[in-house]
Amino acid sequence: MLICIGLLSGIIGGMGIGGGTILIPSLIFFTSLTQQQAQSVNLISFIPVASVALITHLKNKNVETKLSLPLIGLGVIGAILGSFLAIHLSSMLLRKLFGVFLFLMGIYEFFYKDKSRN
Repeated sequence: MLICIGLLSGIIGGMGIGGGTILIPSLIFFTSLTQQQAQSVNLISFIPVASVALITHLKNKNVETKLSLPLIGLGVIGAILGSFLAIHLSSMLLRKLFGVFLFLMGIYEFFYKDKSRN
C-alpha cells in the first residue's frame, strides 16, 4: 500500500499539483500517524521529489525566475509561521483545517474556467 501511495504522490508532485494532497490523507488513513507527523513525512519526502521535478522544469525552461524569487522568499516566511502554528494546534483541528482546505481547492478546480483556452 505504501509503495502505491509513494508512487502516486510522486507522480502528482512531479506534475506540480502537490503530492501532499495524496500523501497526507493516505498516511492518516492507512497508518497510525498524527496529522503533524503525516505533514512532516510529506515535507521530508517533498525535497527529493521537488528536486527532480525542478531540474526537469529548469531543463525545459519552464521556470520564471523573476516571479519565483519573491515567492520563494515569502514562502519561506510563511513556512516558518505555518510550522509554528501547526505545532501548537491540536492534531484533530489541524486535520479538519486541512480537509476544509482540500475541499475548497476541489470546488475551485471543479468550477474554474480557464478563459485563455476559449
